[in-house]
Amino acid sequence: MTPEFAKPATAAEAETASDDTAAAATTLPTGSSVGAYLHNYWQRIRGGDMGSLPAVAALVVLFLVFSVAESGFFTKANFASLITQAAPGILLAMGLVFVLLLGEIDLSAGTTSGVGGAVVAVLLMKNWPWPLAVLLALVVGAAIGLLIGWMRTFLRVPSFVSTLALFLGLQGVVQIVVNSAGTQGNVSLNSEALVALENSNMPQWAGWLMAAIVIVGYAAQKLLAVNARRRRELPTEPVLVTASKVGGIAIVAIVFTLVLNLNRAVNAGGGTKIVQKDGKLVSEKVAAAYLGGVPWVVPVILVLVVVLGFVLSRTRYGRHVYAVGGSDEAARRAGIRVNTVRISVFVICSMLAVVSGVVLASQTAVNASQGGGNTLLLAVGAAVVGGTSLFGGKGKITDAVVGGAVVAVIINGMADLLQGKNNSAWQWIVTGLVLLLAATVDAVSRRRAGSTGVG
Repeated sequence: MTPEFAKPATAAEAETASDDTAAAATTLPTGSSVGAYLHNYWQRIRGGDMGSLPAVAALVVLFLVFSVAESGFFTKANFASLITQAAPGILLAMGLVFVLLLGEIDLSAGTTSGVGGAVVAVLLMKNWPWPLAVLLALVVGAAIGLLIGWMRTFLRVPSFVSTLALFLGLQGVVQIVVNSAGTQGNVSLNSEALVALENSNMPQWAGWLMAAIVIVGYAAQKLLAVNARRRRELPTEPVLVTASKVGGIAIVAIVFTLVLNLNRAVNAGGGTKIVQKDGKLVSEKVAAAYLGGVPWVVPVILVLVVVLGFVLSRTRYGRHVYAVGGSDEAARRAGIRVNTVRISVFVICSMLAVVSGVVLASQTAVNASQGGGNTLLLAVGAAVVGGTSLFGGKGKITDAVVGGAVVAVIINGMADLLQGKNNSAWQWIVTGLVLLLAATVDAVSRRRAGSTGVG
C-alpha cells in the first residue's frame, strides 16, 4: 500500500496544505477574554514563538541607555538623522527577508545595491528621466536575482557560493560603471526628486495626512481580519485587544509625526548677526529658520512595508513562500512550484537591493566601493535581529524595520558615546555581539518551538 504522505496531492489538497503552513507561520493567540488571550500569548512565548518582541525590547532599552548616557542622542535633529541613516539598511533587509524565509542567503545584495545606485547616477548624467533610470536599474537588479535563482535551482550551486562570487564580481562592475561617468571620485544623483528622498522633508500637512492614513488603514485591516475569522467561525482576539493595538499604532504615528514636524533648525528662534554698514559694524536681525517634517524616504518605506507585508501574509504566493521555507519537499508534494518560488525570492531581493542603493546614493552619492564593506552584513543583521529566522520559514517584513532601527541606534549611539581612535572598533564589536545574541535567540527559540510543538 502506498503510504499516505506519498500520495500525489490534488489542487485542493495543495492549497489546504499551503494555507495550513501559512497559518502555522502567522498564527495569533486568541481567546474569549483578555485573560485567555494573554495566557495564550504567554504560552507561545514560552514555546519559543517570540517574533519581534526581543528586538522591540532591545530598541526600547537602547533608546533609554543612550538618552541617559549621551545628551545629544535624544534630540529632534538626531531622531531625524536616525531615520535617514537607517533607511538604506532597512530597504536592503526587506529583500533579504524573502531569501531568509527559504533558508537561503544572498551575499551579493550589498554590491547589487551599489550597481543599482551607480546605474541610476550614470544614466542621470546622460540626461535620462529619473523614472526611466530607476526602471532600468530595477531590470538590472531583476536580472541579477534571476541569475542567482537559476544557478541555485537548476545548477544546484549553493546560494552561499554563487552570491559570494557575485559579491566579489559586482564590486568590479560598480567600479566600471562609476568610471564610465568620466568623473573623479563620487557621482551625485542629478535629480531633485531622488536627492530629496534623504535630504528633504514632507510638508507638515502631508506628514499628518500620512499618519491619518496609517491609523485608519491599520484599523480597517484589523476589523476586516476579525470579520473574516467570524465568517469562518474561527476564534478572534478580544475587542479590547484589537482596540489596544489600534490605539498603540495611533499613539506611535502621532508622536512620530509630531516630533518630526517640530522645528529642528539651529537658529529656530532667530537671532542676530554682525554686518558692516557705512563703515560701521552693526547688529542685524536674522529671521527664524524652519527645518522640520517627515523625511520623504519614510513614505517609500511605509508603502513597501504595506505592499510586501500584504504579499507575504494575504496572498497565495506568500503562503507558498512560507511553505517552501518550512519544508521544500512537503511543499513540492503539495503541488507548489518550488523552483519558481525559489527563483522569485532572489529576484525580489535584488530589486529591493537596487531601491536601497538608490536611497543610499541620495544620502551619500555613489563611489567605486558603493555597497561593499559592511553593507550586506548589517542588513542581514537587521533582518535577524528583527526576528527573521536564519533557518527559514519564520519572519515578516516588519522584522527588517525593527531590526534596522536597532542596528542604526547602536551605530549612532556608540558614535556619540565613544570618542577616540577606537570609536568605530567598539561600534562593530557591540553590533556583532547583538547579532550573535539574536542568532542565539533564534536557534534556542526554534529548538524550543520544535520540542513544544508550537513552531
